[in-house]
Order: sequence, then C-alpha cells, then structure tokens
Amino acid sequence: MAQADGAGTGIDGTTRAGGPGDPVTIGRRVKRMRKERGLTQRQLAEPEYTAAYVSTLEAGKVRPSEAALRHIADRLGVAEEELATGRPTHLAAELRMRLTEAQRVLAIADAADARAVYEQVLGQADEYRLTEERGAALTGLGECALETGDLAEALTRFEAAEQALAGEPLPVRARAVRGRAVAHYLAGELRYACYLLENAIDELNTSGLHDPGALLQLYTASIAPYMDMGAHARAAQAAELALALVPQVSDPALVAGMHRTVARTLIAEGRVDAAQISLTRAAELYEQLQMRTELAHCHWMRGYVCAQDGDLRQAEEALRTARSMLVSKRAALYVSQVEVELADVLRRSGKTEEAAELLGNLLAGLQHGRGALHAAGAHRLLGLIAEGADDIESAERHYATALSLLEQTGAAGDLADICRLLGDLMRREGRTEEALNAYRTGLGHRSEPGTTTLGPAPARPPFTPWT
Repeated sequence: MAQADGAGTGIDGTTRAGGPGDPVTIGRRVKRMRKERGLTQRQLAEPEYTAAYVSTLEAGKVRPSEAALRHIADRLGVAEEELATGRPTHLAAELRMRLTEAQRVLAIADAADARAVYEQVLGQADEYRLTEERGAALTGLGECALETGDLAEALTRFEAAEQALAGEPLPVRARAVRGRAVAHYLAGELRYACYLLENAIDELNTSGLHDPGALLQLYTASIAPYMDMGAHARAAQAAELALALVPQVSDPALVAGMHRTVARTLIAEGRVDAAQISLTRAAELYEQLQMRTELAHCHWMRGYVCAQDGDLRQAEEALRTARSMLVSKRAALYVSQVEVELADVLRRSGKTEEAAELLGNLLAGLQHGRGALHAAGAHRLLGLIAEGADDIESAERHYATALSLLEQTGAAGDLADICRLLGDLMRREGRTEEALNAYRTGLGHRSEPGTTTLGPAPARPPFTPWT
C-alpha cells in the first residue's frame, strides 16, 4: 500500500509545509506516480497542458487547480482524492470493515487478537489522518483493555479517542464516553462515572442531537453505578428510558446489552419473572451474534437473579458457567467479579471452605487499583465466613478493609451494609459505643435513599416514548 507523503494539516485546518496537500508534496507524488507508469512529462500533460507546466508542478512551484488535478489523475489512472492527499482510494471503507472485524474478534476470540487488528488500523488511520477511524480504533483498544482488566490502559485509550474525536458530534463520541465511564466504574469511581454519563446524556437531550443508539448506550451504562450508589430511582428511570428507545435502535448488540442490564433494576423491584425474561432475550441475541463475553455476562446476571430469589443451586450453575466462559476469554477483571458472586452462593450453600479458598485466590491475584467494589465484596464475605467460625478478630479486620475500600467508591448500599455488620459484631462483643458509631456511619450513607450528590437528574429525551 502506498505511503503517506507528508506531515499533514495544522490544528486550524490550514495546510502545513510538507503536508499531503502541500504543493511540494503533491509535486513529488505526481512525479513518483508518473515514473512508476513510465510516462514522460509531455505524455502526462497533453492535450490540456504543457510539459513545462508539469515540470513546474513536480518542482512544487505551483499548486494544481482542481481541473489540473482531475486531468493528471485521469492520465495516471488514480482517483483525484488519492492524487491530492496520497490516501489510497477506498482506504476509509476498508478500515471501517477491519474495525467491524476487530469487534467481532473481540466478541468471540481473544482480546489480544482483536488488539492486533485495532493497532494496525490505528497505524493507518494515523498515517492518512482519518479522524473517525482513528477514534474508533482507539475506542476498540480501550475495550480490549477493559476485557483484560487493564483499567489504566483502558482510560488512556478512551481519553485519546475522545481527544481524536473532539471535533465530531457527540453521537460519534458516545462509545468512547461510555467506555471511559465504565472504566471509572470498574475502578470504583462510581460518582465520576455517573457524572460523565449524565453530562453526555444532557448534551444529547438538550442540543438537538437525539440519537437513539447513543442514548441507549449511555442510559444502559448508567444503571450499574446508579444501583451501586443506592440511586435506585435514577437507575429505574434510566431503565425505563432505555426500554422506550429500543424500537428506534437497529443494533442488536445494543438492545441485548440493555436487556441484560435492565434485569438488575427488575430484580431490585422484586420482578424476578420479568428479569428472567429480559435475560432470556439478551442471551438469545448474544447467541445469534456469537458474543461470548456478553453471553457470559448474561449467565452471570442470571446467577445473580437466582441467588436473589433464593435458588442457590441454579445460581451456582449459572455463575460457574459464566466464570468458565470468562476464564476462556481471559477477561480477568470480570472473572473476579463473578467469583465474588459465586463465593457468596457457595457460602450460603454451606460450602464455606471452597468459598474462602476462592476469595483468597481472588484477592491474591487482584492488582492494586483494580476493582475496589469486588475487592470490598470479597473482604465482606471473608468477614462473614470468619464470624461464622467465631474468629472475631479476623472478621473485624475484613469488615474494616471492606469499609475502607467502599468509602473510596460512594457505594451507599454496600457501605451501609458493612457498617451494619461491623456494628452487630461490636455489639455482640459488648463494645456498645463503637457499635453505635458504626451504625451512625451506616445511617449517614442511607440518609437519602435513591439519590446521589450529582445534582438534578439528566434531562429526559425530547420525545414522549410512553403513554
């Protein structure tokens, strides 16, 4: 494939010296192509122009007019755009096809294989200054990093994607915004994740940039951090709006993701049957699309729903299936999250030794700064196991560690729960004042159920999707 001939354009849109549209660069390109085809300057010029004009053009002393570019491109047998920019014809379309293939590889195979394709696309998009393709490749690399659990790398890639697409409308940037918010959420920065998503939703809804697919991505991504922060009203509203958008969205992967995520709000409302139906719809779509990681998330959520409904046998089966699928995809961080859920089911089923071993291995392999929420969940469960074995000192240590981790995240419901467990333990030990302090701390986190400290809820879309 031909190489780019120059250094590009300035940030103000003007042509830089040595850029692909610079007269000197165009002249060199014309000369190279002419010689590759064995043409003389006269043969290239006639009948419209003279050999002297071609000589002057090749020396970079004159910028060819549009008519001259069309004539010379026709004589050379190339597209006018390729002659003017050095960009091979159909390159953008080819890169978009390869981006689609990389997404498919990430869904069904190893993230490393997808990363290799995204890196190749990024290199060519950089070389030929294709903004949207560059942003999409960077976003894809961020999604690869999310899958492998490298949250720092994911954030770097998503931020670079947003910078690359800074001049594009928000619907083009929505996938990168969503990715960055998810990375912050997985790192335990719930409030900031909500802030990013709410700002993007407001911008879409108030600026006339209504895009159902972009909105569906953002509303769906906001549900998990809302739930973990105890903002159940906002989570339910986001789920309601996401469901209303489905008839306007043609991408089955987005629809499946919505059904999978909305199941969590349904189970919180006690609507177990509706949650199961939603998960079944998601799983059917993921099966059709062969999206293994997302299908594993469906099994994971099904295990969560069964556990909440008290069906521990079905919950264990679903969670083991999810864990096996995620291990095969090397999705390390997601494996850890599933293992916390599985350990809780094992503990409740009386398999405390297996649960403790699973949690110990999980914490040993979890790198610092990754997954504060599920690290806290692991310590909470180890505290419960220790307390059940009358190892009060160990239980208190695990509860205190969980509390410290959760205080960094703003996960109100989990914070209140761990404070209750710590208070109960201290009360049984006769440490009444310490127990009261723990209860007060928990009550403080639950003082405003269903709200966040982020200000008003995002604006509704500028349409009425329900009656």
